Amino acid sequence: MARAPRFKIYSSEGRYLGCLKDPSDAAAVVSMYGDGAQIRDGHAKKQTVWTEGADGDAGDSYDHVATTIWRRVDDRRAKSAGHRAQ
Repeated sequence: MARAPRFKIYSSEGRYLGCLKDPSDAAAVVSMYGDGAQIRDGHAKKQTVWTEGADGDAGDSYDHVATTIWRRVDDRRAKSAGHRAQ
C-alpha cells in the first residue's frame, strides 16, 4: 500500500495548499509561492521544516532544501527520543 504524502505546503498567509511525498517536489512548489511559504512535516506550525525566504531560496537548489528538511526531521526525532528516555 502506498504511503500518504508527508510534506504539507502552506502559503505565506497560512493557507493549506496541498501535500507531497518528496521534499524536493515540495521545494519546487514553495519556490513558486515565494517568501513566507512553508513546508511542514505535518500540519502544525511547529512542524515547519522550511520557510521560503527565511531559510533561503528553494529555487536555488531543491537538493539543498531536501537535505535541510531531512536534517531537521532527524533532529526533531532525536530530541523527541531524548525526552522519552529521560
